[in-house]
Amino acid sequence: MKVKDFAFLIDGVHKTVYFALVCAMIKLSEIWVLSHREHSKGCDDSIMEMKITETVLRDAEQSLMATRMPTSDFEGILDRMDQAGYYSIECWGGATFDACLRYLDEDPWERLRIIRKHMKRTKLQMLLRGQNLLGYHHYSDDTVRRFVRASVENGMDIIRIFDALNDLRNIRTAVEACLEAGGHAQGTICYTISPIHSLDMYVGLAKEIEQMGCQSLCIKDMAGIMSPKECFDLVTAIKQAVSLPVFVHTHATTGLGPMTYLKAAEAGADGIDTATACFSGGTSQPATEAMVYALSELGYECGLSTKILKEVNDFFEPIQKKFMGNGIFDPDVLSTKTDALIYQIPGGMLSNLVAQLKAQNAIDKLEAVLEETPRVREDLGYPPLVTPMSQMVGVQATMNVLLGQRYKNIGKEIKAYIRGEYGKAPGPIRPALIQKVLGDEPVITGRYAESLQPEFPAAKAALGSRAESDLDVLSYIVFPQPAEQYFAQRDRKRALVASYTIEEVR
Repeated sequence: MKVKDFAFLIDGVHKTVYFALVCAMIKLSEIWVLSHREHSKGCDDSIMEMKITETVLRDAEQSLMATRMPTSDFEGILDRMDQAGYYSIECWGGATFDACLRYLDEDPWERLRIIRKHMKRTKLQMLLRGQNLLGYHHYSDDTVRRFVRASVENGMDIIRIFDALNDLRNIRTAVEACLEAGGHAQGTICYTISPIHSLDMYVGLAKEIEQMGCQSLCIKDMAGIMSPKECFDLVTAIKQAVSLPVFVHTHATTGLGPMTYLKAAEAGADGIDTATACFSGGTSQPATEAMVYALSELGYECGLSTKILKEVNDFFEPIQKKFMGNGIFDPDVLSTKTDALIYQIPGGMLSNLVAQLKAQNAIDKLEAVLEETPRVREDLGYPPLVTPMSQMVGVQATMNVLLGQRYKNIGKEIKAYIRGEYGKAPGPIRPALIQKVLGDEPVITGRYAESLQPEFPAAKAALGSRAESDLDVLSYIVFPQPAEQYFAQRDRKRALVASYTIEEVR
């Protein structure tokens, strides 16, 4: 109730009583603001900070245009971005490694070194799929340790490490390797909604992440389905349970993103992920400029130069238009997709489903596939729909619909998941499905990577002279065919380079 609403009480009441009432209300408001600030940011009431991670070089371009931006497109703005005041810039990991080799004819390690050369002040950040690294299945511990160490040695600062099932056994090796190499290990919780995912479960994961030695924690909402209230409650609970800085990652897919971030700030989150305006919205993150403006109005210090933020966006606008012109950046991905609140399908997964169905001349089956996806997810024990589980569940749902019979054909990755090769399912898998896949074969209950032999020596021997460094070997282990394709193209380019000597004729 507002002060003016009490006007009807004045008649017959002494003005001093009314004045005292107003003063009391004002005092209570002041107490609430001060207590909120203390709850949000500890004992220092004078400064409310919000760290900003810029995603235009990784998740934004991955979500909007399938990671097709070559290094040459953005190298020219890196020095200026380094002066903007970002807490970090997410620039590597996720799909960037695969895309560099497969589509861009680039060495992903060289991309990282180039970015590092220009970024002297700003932390570089990457996304790592735990034991899956940047691929789609588990790699041996020796590969994981080598890859993580090489990432830090070639310029990476912060490694955001997650497991698609929230099976934290699958991030431990990567976390240890990151810490040993001197990097910042950010443990990650993949957020999803299901009958078995609760606040207590997430808080338990946060405590495990802290005990593991991680220096910060991220709540990763890959589909943009976390509501403002859910975010407030979750961040509040985690901040009360652990002492780690908490970062929140969401997408604008459903339209909830900006509101969710504001409630994250109110609950005491330490940082959020945003994208420069022309690469924001839709399946990407909320806009950096808008969030900084809104947060500063509420008293938060983000440490960013608005002048440089505009320069960054001005630089990327022609690049956005270029990719819109060639069809890689489809404007449809910028529209709000509230169906994700029902199906929990991330934007990238949705675009893959559409592409699969178009290739089969079955785009009319899209709605049926969308409805089948949560059924498959339930059958599989409610795995979060994040890479690689999102692709696996999506493909199985598509097969179920196109074949007209559920599980008539079961993908090999789904079989591996049911077998336990990806880790412990969040909830019980449908018994009939286990029986169909495994028969009497037991489910793997231990950490699957422990059964894998070291991969590096054999890969290095197989490549021979084609590998110019141990980094080439790592690229090959993670993505064999794209790496070999890149090596061959690299050799062809060098063969075309003519060398000559000019001698003086006397």
